[in-house]
Amino acid sequence: MSEIRVAVIGAQGRMGSHAVAAIEEAEGLALVAALGSADSLDAVLDAQADVAVELTVPRATEDNVRFLVEHGIDTVVGTTGWDAERLSRLESLLAEHPGTAVLIAPNFSIGAVLAMHFAELAAKYFDSAEVVEIHHPRKLDAPSGTAVHTAQRIAAARSAAGLPAVPDATESDPHGARGAVIDGIHVHAVRQLGMNASEEIHFGADGEALTLRTDTFSTSAFMPGIITAIREIGGREGLAVGLENYLTL
Repeated sequence: MSEIRVAVIGAQGRMGSHAVAAIEEAEGLALVAALGSADSLDAVLDAQADVAVELTVPRATEDNVRFLVEHGIDTVVGTTGWDAERLSRLESLLAEHPGTAVLIAPNFSIGAVLAMHFAELAAKYFDSAEVVEIHHPRKLDAPSGTAVHTAQRIAAARSAAGLPAVPDATESDPHGARGAVIDGIHVHAVRQLGMNASEEIHFGADGEALTLRTDTFSTSAFMPGIITAIREIGGREGLAVGLENYLTL
């Protein structure tokens, strides 16, 4: 079996540099291009990459992915900032390029993916649900893509179960203490030195509570998920949001 030829876009960042090292070490993968912010995406084409890993910044990611899809290159995306409008545009583009796949993963940590899965299972059994995410202060977006994705999955599970809105008698919140609201689920973001990436998912019902927590202490924790996505995407088509779509849960 031939090696999968991989290009990393955003190779000089924290995630990108770890991805470069992980791909170089992975059996069956060949790193053929490592692009920095000033490099042309034509280098991906020149290297004849089968798969691109996009790990840049929110302001650049949509244009990068559009270029890759238009050239028939499967793309694994770890950059946040993909709202509903952007996803809709990408789905329309992919419809014009059958056989090409894009995976957008809010989180490549297997622990985080499992926590979201467990949260989705638990959601219909509890009246209250809230999400707290904690990251380093260098993070550009808030709330995190993982927290948004978690809240959306909880909300969808609650809706499918016919549950009402979570109970909340707050009438005054001039300082925004209740956090963001994603599909009816409150999400709180903490930016703190000494932290890398953590998420707590809180559920409550009469007389009991359930808390799920996942902690990522190093960027290296995301690498098994990225490698799995690279190996799987060649057999996929269209858009998938969330690494769980490429795992057996």
